[in-house]
Amino acid sequence: MLKSHHQIWNDCLSIIKDNIQPVSFRTWFEPIKPLKFESEVLTIQVPSPFFYEYLEEQYIDILKKTLRKVIGVNAKLEYNVVMSNSQFKSDSLTVNYPTNNNSKLNNKPVNALINNNVTTIKNPFIIPGIQKLHIDPQLKKENTFDNFIEGECNRLARSAGYAVAQNPGGTSFNPLFIYGESGLGKTHLAQAIGIEVKERFPDKVVLYVNSNKFQTQYTESTRNNTRNDFLHFYQMIDVLILDDVQEFAGKEKTQETFFHIFNHLHQLGKQLILTSDKAPIEIKGIEQRLLSRFKWGLTTDLQTPDYETRLKILQKKTYKDGLQMPEKVLEYIAQNISTNVRELEGAMISLLAQSTLNKREITIELAIDMINKIVKQSKHEITIDYIQKIVCDYFNMPVDSLQSKTRKREVVQARQIAMFFSKSLTKSSLASIGSQIGNKDHATVLHACKTVNNLIDTDKQFRYDVEEIEKRLKV
Repeated sequence: MLKSHHQIWNDCLSIIKDNIQPVSFRTWFEPIKPLKFESEVLTIQVPSPFFYEYLEEQYIDILKKTLRKVIGVNAKLEYNVVMSNSQFKSDSLTVNYPTNNNSKLNNKPVNALINNNVTTIKNPFIIPGIQKLHIDPQLKKENTFDNFIEGECNRLARSAGYAVAQNPGGTSFNPLFIYGESGLGKTHLAQAIGIEVKERFPDKVVLYVNSNKFQTQYTESTRNNTRNDFLHFYQMIDVLILDDVQEFAGKEKTQETFFHIFNHLHQLGKQLILTSDKAPIEIKGIEQRLLSRFKWGLTTDLQTPDYETRLKILQKKTYKDGLQMPEKVLEYIAQNISTNVRELEGAMISLLAQSTLNKREITIELAIDMINKIVKQSKHEITIDYIQKIVCDYFNMPVDSLQSKTRKREVVQARQIAMFFSKSLTKSSLASIGSQIGNKDHATVLHACKTVNNLIDTDKQFRYDVEEIEKRLKV
């Protein structure tokens, strides 16, 4: 009996899963969908050109070996790459290669860029007439990839950023759009890309600018009748990093100007890196034609760091700054400050200040006293991690159970309740909620919320449980 494409791909996944790290398997193989199997050719769908390029670069050997083992020596793999770039007429891109050892792989899926001329002009950052190669990139030297701690919360964004830094303007994820709540490291990651580009390609012109600064420069250029100089300056940048792009909301003239700059750079094959506190679809007050361009490349988010990542951040900072702090104290801070990286580092600085000013040794007791004051001074910010903890504490089950694939009724309901409160009490998108609670998709989260609402109306005990959990969340 011939196997279906689903059976064949599941057999491949079983082999691959035993040969790579669990985190890598979840990130790079679980999102893949098998489409068909014909004439010893297996077609799989990957969610973006970045996925395709990363698989080709990092996992091509294990893919070839696995396919030969499952299908046979003449096995071939065909990619179907989902394209969100409206420049392309088709919805997908198909790439084919044989799995024999003599094949040469083509790792460049598409290049649809147009060459135009660049004009050398004035520099609004320093002095009119300054030479192109002398432009200050406006980057903080400490915001490197080495200082950006990797975890489940940021792995895809960091991988994408590093890929861009290795080949700016030469990948399919242009622009790279990074979004997430304040304090999660968007600016750090964006600047790390710029720093890495300058180290690898010293002749490339890299510029970091905040959207408010861009807006101010545009207003001044309009007032001084130097708008063309302003436009020409930005059109000669090789890697433009624009931070907090949501600040353009409601500023129609600024949006129009950036629209032309974006088009010019993108057509020339220059790299654009954009950050925002919201996903493009959630940004209000920005023209649709500009929002659609934001989605041309790869859109990736930074999520609230988990405990392990928070602890690594604290350990890295103490090592980098040459500080001495007991491991138990770092663990306590990581456990109790879970909102974002900025507050995490701020808590550690506050503890050091308390120790220095009061001439007290840094102990777990001092840390408890300091953290309690911080918590009392500011209302507890409700995060998805916090919601999962409260729900699991209420039902007396480990938090890890929500990440499992079990279909036990009590676990499924707890997961659904966690999704319900995450949607109502946080600003996270459905996709972000699903990825953090059981690695589910947005449709599963939507179904969970509807189920909880229905049970609240029909099940008295369930309604009581939800009300009790809500009280604990809002303490």
